Amino acid sequence: MTTNTLLIELGTEELPPKSLKKLATAFHQQMTAQLDSAELAYDSAKWFASPRRLAIQVKGLIAKQADKTVEKRGPAVNVAFDADGNPTKAAQGWARSNGITVEQAERLTTDKGEWLLHVASQSGQTVEALIPAMVNQAVSKLPIPKPMRWGSSRIQFIRPVHTITMMYGCEVIAGEVLGVASSNQLLGHRFHHRGLVTLDSADNYVSALESAHVIADFEQRRRKISEQILAAAQDLGAQALLDDDLLDEVTSINEWPTVLVGTFDKEFLQVPAEPLIYSMKDHQKYFPVQDNDGNLVNKFIFVTNIESKQPQEIVKGNEKVIRPRLADAEFFFKTDKKQSLASRLESLASVLFQKQLGTLKDKSERIAQLSRLVADKVQANGDEAYRAGLLSKTDLMTEMVLEFPEVQGTMGKYYARHDGEVEAVAQALEDQYRPKFSGDTLPEGITGCCVAIADKVDSLVGIFGINQPPKGDKDPFALRRAAIGLIRIIIEKQLPLDINALIADSISAYGDKLTNDNTANDVIDFVMGRFRAYYQEQGISVDVIQAVLAKQPTAPLDFEQRIKAVSHFKELPEAAALAAANKRVGNILAKFDGDLYPAFNAELAQEDQERELAKAFDALNSQLVPIFARKDYQQALTLLSGLREPVDAFFDNVMVMADDESIKVNRLTLLSQIRASFFNVADISLLQ
Repeated sequence: MTTNTLLIELGTEELPPKSLKKLATAFHQQMTAQLDSAELAYDSAKWFASPRRLAIQVKGLIAKQADKTVEKRGPAVNVAFDADGNPTKAAQGWARSNGITVEQAERLTTDKGEWLLHVASQSGQTVEALIPAMVNQAVSKLPIPKPMRWGSSRIQFIRPVHTITMMYGCEVIAGEVLGVASSNQLLGHRFHHRGLVTLDSADNYVSALESAHVIADFEQRRRKISEQILAAAQDLGAQALLDDDLLDEVTSINEWPTVLVGTFDKEFLQVPAEPLIYSMKDHQKYFPVQDNDGNLVNKFIFVTNIESKQPQEIVKGNEKVIRPRLADAEFFFKTDKKQSLASRLESLASVLFQKQLGTLKDKSERIAQLSRLVADKVQANGDEAYRAGLLSKTDLMTEMVLEFPEVQGTMGKYYARHDGEVEAVAQALEDQYRPKFSGDTLPEGITGCCVAIADKVDSLVGIFGINQPPKGDKDPFALRRAAIGLIRIIIEKQLPLDINALIADSISAYGDKLTNDNTANDVIDFVMGRFRAYYQEQGISVDVIQAVLAKQPTAPLDFEQRIKAVSHFKELPEAAALAAANKRVGNILAKFDGDLYPAFNAELAQEDQERELAKAFDALNSQLVPIFARKDYQQALTLLSGLREPVDAFFDNVMVMADDESIKVNRLTLLSQIRASFFNVADISLLQ
């Protein structure tokens, strides 16, 4: 079969940089899915993306679908003909739809009867015939939240389209996409190559664009930018703050990237580094630079889309632009320090947290109250936790945070230090928002842990308390993140806290604001649901998580200990047999309608195997009591694994459901007690 390279490119106005990679990968996914569905085999498919193009290059694509023999079954013979043997309307209609007469139909005989059958040969379609419709279909399914129209056309896309290139080998595939006819003309660099580029072959796509100052390969551009930034930082004897998201964005902005270094006045370094870094990265798309001790230096690295003969002019222009940005941050910092955080507390009364739940001042007071209770439970300083909770939202009223919301909490730390607050309180103001995302760092200090826990619990209880839980992908109060953060802090900081108790304290703090009578249960169910995601990220198998969830332990540290114990138990050679036995016992007990005895009665034992099992369990039980008391679940399950042989022997030789009611109940009592001992840790019958 003949093969060749297919190229599809959409040439557009500058695409949204934060969406470029997502659009390119979605286009690749849609096109390859359609090629696979059409049974057009190929060797490889690669996506390309730059500010003014989305493309896919498919190598080794076969020129034509294989011919097929298609069998189309018609109505059953007893339905296809009437009593006189004449074709029915059903048979005639089916025959017409297949371009034949009823008499030309074949017969298909199976053990279930006989049907009319038409066997047709279907010729495969060529790439040239199939591709235009595929491209249009792929384009229509791209994730474009806000499409736009241009000119007088009603056609919509994310940006105006100037060129469409569909080529198979050296031939242009005729067709139209988004109102533009296919050609072999590509857009070159907007400044370095203003004319169109003529592509002679789909194989030469990358080299043709490179000759027009365009690096079409997204990952190649990204790699080049990263290498140049690292080299520039090394020349400065410093380290660049590389950010993956910013690197992707800069790669999406530049087609022919060149890295340059700029300088700003040292006086701006008197401002905390975080707002300066944010201003450089978010507003200007610059990469800040630190010395080897982690201190910000007055240099920045940036990427330009022009390979200038006078690069210093570009540097001067960027230095001119960054100065007023940094000057704003300096002004806000100096202005904010004139007023203490404590004096801003009253101003929080003018800002709503949520209409039914009150203002940010109300929330701060609840956080303070709950922070003290948490601190008492973990033996931290209650006064410091209360103070940090009270001040936790005050930096939201500063000029700096109003301008740079991303530095909330961090600026609270700096302003608290300036106000003379103790260091634990200052650090807690930054710690309260941690962890901000998956894998983020936890609060540094115990006071910060108390405030972070209080803040997260307050949000969970409040929003569930007014019946506004997250729905689908909508989670405006980030409650899923709050629940995962709550779990992480308690487990990874080894804090002896119970979520049920925290919820009860929070409900009490809300007073009569909550309208959901089932708030406590709703919140605990929601948080328990986050344990699965938390442990799956760590590679814990679902059956282990479900086994522990069956116990509904609401103290995260206790949950963690059970997970470790069950994971260890599952690796023991006895685990599979004992899990199966527990499942069997559970099924038997579920069908039993009656009362068990308070304890196993040895006098009612009839078989040696039930006596041996009872004896073995009784010997273990005296050891298990203190082990369970200190919550050493791993040792408990390890000891219980020793019951495998007597349990197996019991089930092999003893009839549990004996005819004698007292003997049956006695045996069920023994099995129930053994199962209960395992269930003290988890429901191991759920292990796979």
